[in-house]
Order: sequence, then C-alpha cells, then structure tokens
Amino acid sequence: MSPMPIPAFVRTLDETLGEAYRLLAEAARDRHSPMHTPSVATLGRDGRPRNRIVVLRHFDATQRHLRFHTDIRSDKFDELTHDPRCAALFYHPDEKVQIRVEGRASLHHDDAIADSAWASSQAMSRHCYAVSPSPGHAIDAGDAFTIPKGRVLSDEGRPHFAAVLIHCDRLEWLWLGSDGHRRARFIWSEGASEPASDWLVP
Repeated sequence: MSPMPIPAFVRTLDETLGEAYRLLAEAARDRHSPMHTPSVATLGRDGRPRNRIVVLRHFDATQRHLRFHTDIRSDKFDELTHDPRCAALFYHPDEKVQIRVEGRASLHHDDAIADSAWASSQAMSRHCYAVSPSPGHAIDAGDAFTIPKGRVLSDEGRPHFAAVLIHCDRLEWLWLGSDGHRRARFIWSEGASEPASDWLVP
C-alpha cells in the first residue's frame, strides 16, 4: 500500500492556516461535516475542566469567531460568565485533521447578535430552549421533563437563549499522514491581525 501523498496545504504555514479556516467554515455550513459538532471545554466553578458537544453555527475567519448556542440556565453559560476561557476540539476522520482552538467567550443574550442567531434557528432548535425544568436539573425519571414538539416556530424559548462567540487566540493543527504527520501552531497576541506561527513535532 503506497503512502498517502503530502497535500498541498501542508507546504507552508499560511496554506495550513487557510485549510483550517476552510474546514471550519465548511463545518459551520454543513451539518453532515464531522466538524459540525465539536467538543467545547470550560472551567467549572470548582476549577475542574468540563467538556461537552455543541453545534458549530457560524465561523468568521476575519474576526476569528466561532459561534454556538446555549441555554442561559445551563452550567456552561454560568461557567463562561465567571471565566470566559475555553477550548474547542474538532476532528475530521476523512481529512485526517484535528484542529484545537483556544480563546475567550463572549455571551450574547439580549442583543442584536442573539436576535440574529435566534431568527436563523429552526423550530426543533428553538424548542430546546423551552425545556422545563432547566437543563441539568435533577429529575425523578428520565422523561420527567417537558419540551415543545413539532415544526412550528415559537419564541417560547427565547428568554433562555444565548449565542456564544469564541474569539480564537490560539489554533493548533494536526494532519495525520502515513508518510509523516504535520503539526502547526498559530498564536495571536492581543490586537494582532497576523499570528506568530511555527511547525511542531507531531
């Protein structure tokens, strides 16, 4: 079996970052992309790391913003309110690419960003924010909660809805190749438009 050819996008650091941006933009647009549902880590109020899967709703390469949505009653909203530092992990098995993003989150509940995100949400997504009791609440049985159903748009859950923007200040890239992996790191200092970048041993 011949080794996997080295793709063009690992020839330079600029091309590697461009490919990372392409995959993240594709992941936000395409719900079938393996990167559409990254793992996001926060710091709990007790200092312990907390991790969960979210849905990537938007990626802005110019601003280096990733957006997902959450319920303001959730633990992650509370955790990000008290410590905005967070990290996201993406993996694409077909592309053999892992992307790690670190940054700080900004929370948008009652502003134009939240309004726009809510307006673009489908009915089944909106219904999640109308669940009762609140997410993470202890219940007596697995089905002891209520949530609206159907395809009719409703604003019932809007008071609990928030958009979360992760502003990326660090990105690590790993490409797995049978003839040799490639790993790169990109770090943006505050106010910088271009990152400091280097290759790393995989």
